Amino acid sequence: MKIDKKLIKELVDNLKEFNLTELEYQEGQTKIKVSKASKATEPSKTSAVVPQNKAVLKQSDDGEGIRVKSPIIGTAYLSPEPGAKKFVEVGDKIKKGQTVMIVEAMKTMNHVPSSNDGEVKKILVEDGQPVEFGQTLVILK
Repeated sequence: MKIDKKLIKELVDNLKEFNLTELEYQEGQTKIKVSKASKATEPSKTSAVVPQNKAVLKQSDDGEGIRVKSPIIGTAYLSPEPGAKKFVEVGDKIKKGQTVMIVEAMKTMNHVPSSNDGEVKKILVEDGQPVEFGQTLVILK
């Protein structure tokens, strides 16, 4: 097996950028895990697994609405490019499959589609904000 040094460097850069101590990446049968020692007095253990590009959808427990969650760890962008119109705004009626935002991970732009029709009730992240896997991005009603 040939070691992809460029991929490993990108994973290490992501450790630093997102202040993680451990990161796991898997593609097919190849699995790469990078980690670093924590300088904190009490070691913290954070890991991230990059799933397939599908938004996690969940009905919230408090009856607030349908939560569209991040399918991946990365940086959230509310518009396709700086200065462009946002994908969605609070109050917009959206259709299933419509892009609600982009999450960039390892220089790849991952479109996050809505899994339901609905109205945007809340957008819980700011443009350019780092997001975690499973973090709620948008709430639909």
